Amino acid sequence: MSGMDAARLREGLGDRYSRVDVVETTGSTNADLREALENGGADRTVRLAEQQTAGVGRRARSWSSPKGAGLYLSVALRPTGVPFAALGSLSVVAGLAVRGVAAQLGVDAVLKWPNDVLAGPRRAKCAGILAEAVAGGEPAVVLGIGLNVLPLGEDVPAGPGGLPATSLAEQGAADPDRTEVALALLTRFDDLERRWRASAGDLTAAGLLDDYRAHCATLGQEVRVELPGDRVLTGRAADLDATGQLLVDAADGRRVTVSAGDVVHVRPA
Repeated sequence: MSGMDAARLREGLGDRYSRVDVVETTGSTNADLREALENGGADRTVRLAEQQTAGVGRRARSWSSPKGAGLYLSVALRPTGVPFAALGSLSVVAGLAVRGVAAQLGVDAVLKWPNDVLAGPRRAKCAGILAEAVAGGEPAVVLGIGLNVLPLGEDVPAGPGGLPATSLAEQGAADPDRTEVALALLTRFDDLERRWRASAGDLTAAGLLDDYRAHCATLGQEVRVELPGDRVLTGRAADLDATGQLLVDAADGRRVTVSAGDVVHVRPA
């Protein structure tokens, strides 16, 4: 299990990113880049870790980051011209990038709104995404992606909602090289993020919303949404709005808009 080749990664990415660092271990790449942005760090800074000791997912859940088995990376962005309200839609952009790389490697993958990528016939979780806005004068956001590349071993616990974990290798990706997967992912994300930024964070104008809809396994499902204050919404996941929020047709006939920030998890009811 070889380490990431930082030199090959930087060479392959060229001038797409302002800085690309690979570290052996850190608590959380998202926390590292959040601090960097607060201290004036540059737009399009990338940080990858061989291992995270305090990786987090949504709602401060822990994300398992076994050494050398996956990609644990974050990108710091200063998307000038994108309104604060649109920053959350970056999770959609990242989901499309991850799914695209999985497909490129021959893996059947789908998107679970708002921030999971599921793979294989059992729809096990192979990636998680976390976008965190950073307070300040101009829009700034840290986007974290955890992608399981190599087999995880038996001791990785199921995720929230009981989703089992899987990896690209376990779902048929032939001998994936983590440096090459990182290169493909960061290249694809860069292309999509530039489209998103040029459209001021408007997913429809960027041509990304229909793509996400086409690959989103949540749509059409009967779902249970756990909301703040111990409230629960059940209904059918009907559609996504222009900002990537989920529209749920509730049992009482209302159509309810659910933002990613409100959802603990969406799962089949």
